[in-house]
Amino acid sequence: MGMNFKMIASAGIALLPALLPLPAAALDEAQKKEFGDFIREYLIENPEIMLEVQDALQKKQEEIRSQRSAEALSTNQDAIFKSAYDLAIGNPQGDVTVVEFFDYNCGYCRRAHADMEAVIEEDKNVRYVLKEFPILGPDSEAAHKVSDAVRKLSPDNYGAFFRAMMTQDGRATEESAIAIAGELGIKEDAIRAKMSESPNTEQVQEAYLLATSLGITGTPSYVIGNETVPGAVGKEAIVAKVANIRACGKATC
Repeated sequence: MGMNFKMIASAGIALLPALLPLPAAALDEAQKKEFGDFIREYLIENPEIMLEVQDALQKKQEEIRSQRSAEALSTNQDAIFKSAYDLAIGNPQGDVTVVEFFDYNCGYCRRAHADMEAVIEEDKNVRYVLKEFPILGPDSEAAHKVSDAVRKLSPDNYGAFFRAMMTQDGRATEESAIAIAGELGIKEDAIRAKMSESPNTEQVQEAYLLATSLGITGTPSYVIGNETVPGAVGKEAIVAKVANIRACGKATC
């Protein structure tokens, strides 16, 4: 007894990816309709397959993202770890570097700030690079412009400025940033002159390009050794990755 088209399709469903795309002339219109109706019926009766497909797609996308991120890490070492636009706190000569992409108005960054402070307080050989990444609107952009001016005018005060900005009450704005700088002895007139003379356009552009190439879409995000680490992962996770770099040269051994 010959097999009808539906029986053939059922037997060969696992081979569908290898069979498609079929040449347009391979099936007549009636066969196309029968095949389409079968697939629809099969998926309705077995909807869990769509979850499996979704999981497989997400896994594939994550593999692609990780591969691209690894390539970007390899080709942008200086811009990530040694950019002239960034300053390091902790130990500038430390044997392991943690880079943080942050926004002064990022609530998660503020909560995670205590984690990194604890890391560099307890481990005197960690270099902590601050990558300014204003992504949360005009107030953030303005606050980071002031921050850039502070870095250029008074690099020795930048760490104190950063800490005060991350622990202040309320939203970071141009006004709050200038007020904090004033408490550190940096005059408003000097800040505004530096902002006009030397805007942070190139700094922000570099941060955005790096973030895009690394697959970073939010703050805080870290680069530790050979990995990008998205989100406020907590002190223990960062300490573990620092220890791994020392042990095996990679963030995950």
